Amino acid sequence: QVRLVESGGGLVQPGGSLRLSCAASGFTFSLYTMSWYRQAPGKERELVAGLTPAGAGTTYVDSVKGRFTISRDNAKNTVYLQMNSLKPEDTAVYYCHYGLYWGQGTQVTVSS
Repeated sequence: QVRLVESGGGLVQPGGSLRLSCAASGFTFSLYTMSWYRQAPGKERELVAGLTPAGAGTTYVDSVKGRFTISRDNAKNTVYLQMNSLKPEDTAVYYCHYGLYWGQGTQVTVSS
């Protein structure tokens, strides 16, 4: 069955960095667009970044452009989200997504 397992979240100070990973299994990873979403308390889940199968096409929500980078390693069936210059408003649960499937989420908290 399809599994998406996120890791790498945590508590970081404003201006800091984190790298999220999502290990995928149960489908042909290299054929599909992978995305990261986030959901802050009291807010709707929003698309943060997406990446096409070969890694040539990316999309980012405006609020993270220039700070976050999505990438993938098709040999390891893993998608990453490098987050730099983190802000308190980036605090949320971050989810890996493919098709109809979601990971369990990883908490990112940006606070001093």
